[in-house]
Amino acid sequence: MNIHEYQAKSVLSRFNVPVPRGKVAHSVQEAISAANLIGGPVWVVKAQIHAGGRGKAGGVKVVKSMADVENAARELLGKVLVTHQTGPEGKEVRRLYVEEGSNIQKEYYLSVVLDPSTSRVMFMASSEGGMDIEEVAEKHPEKIVTVSIDPVTGVLGFHARRLAFGIGLQGPDVKKFSQFVYALYQAFTATDASQVEINPLVRTAEGDFIALDAKMNFDDNALFRHPDLEELRDESEEDPLEYRAHSIGLSYVKMDGSIGCMVNGAGLAMATMDIIKLHGSAPANFLDVGGGATKERVTEAFKIILSDPNVKGILVNIFGGIMRCDVIAEGIIAAAKDLELSVPLVVRLEGTNVQKGKDILNNSGLDIISADDLGDAAVKVVKAVNGKGT
Repeated sequence: MNIHEYQAKSVLSRFNVPVPRGKVAHSVQEAISAANLIGGPVWVVKAQIHAGGRGKAGGVKVVKSMADVENAARELLGKVLVTHQTGPEGKEVRRLYVEEGSNIQKEYYLSVVLDPSTSRVMFMASSEGGMDIEEVAEKHPEKIVTVSIDPVTGVLGFHARRLAFGIGLQGPDVKKFSQFVYALYQAFTATDASQVEINPLVRTAEGDFIALDAKMNFDDNALFRHPDLEELRDESEEDPLEYRAHSIGLSYVKMDGSIGCMVNGAGLAMATMDIIKLHGSAPANFLDVGGGATKERVTEAFKIILSDPNVKGILVNIFGGIMRCDVIAEGIIAAAKDLELSVPLVVRLEGTNVQKGKDILNNSGLDIISADDLGDAAVKVVKAVNGKGT
């Protein structure tokens, strides 16, 4: 789950991570009131969307008068902001963050992520703050410092010092930076975050380190432990189909292809998408119905897939372990009848009660294409959609 910058800063401040003072605003008048409450002489008016690159897209305005605060708010609210992360369709700005100005001396980059290769928390730091870390990695990889944290010990002094020295800090700055690292690690672990990115982390002329921007992502599987964080979800920033799937316990990600996929298990779903690509087409979605799907959830999964107008065919690939193939078959038939299915449907079943499931499909009277294995299923669905084999 992603949250807005102002929400991330509120969460971080609970763990003593230094952030500038600011207030969220949903209207021009609220932006003016926020600026008055914060006090001048400089404010930053920031568009709040779930995407990076807002500054380059004109979504961050530094202003020095109340009239400029008003003008910036009028310009940004309702604007469709297009960044390298939004895609060409962009995102509409529905809220702003009005923040006090900071006396910036130097910008740095600092993030905490889960490293899948080591199953440990990893810090990344760079002296090239304010830039996309991908660009830094490509052009100046030597300027990225990484430190892996042993979960038994947590972050230690030498971890923080290695990061500090790696980005060129000396003297009193090392201690202040280290305190920032300790606080950030505590925020990351206590909230079950999957990523915290501070870009830029700034050193002010007064010698303080402040999170000038903040991005936080959380592990969806741990949100049951954090109802306060769950409340921060902004449905308007999420794909409607993805949110609909999430609300009923399905894992769904919309993609750009034409073949809808309904699979049980993330690994099997990835393999299914890969083999569709191998045979010359592209998946329209990732949809994992999980190991304990019911007839009703399968029907809802079909509805979600078919809500995407790009879907020209559907491939159902189920391995029945905990899940029974006959239950899946019943769900497929119910969905096909309920939705008056008009696109080709290829089904591959294997596992528990597989023959019973196949019999149910074969006796349904519906135009369902049966497949013997995954390769056969991919060939048939691509042929059905494209009108040719591979």
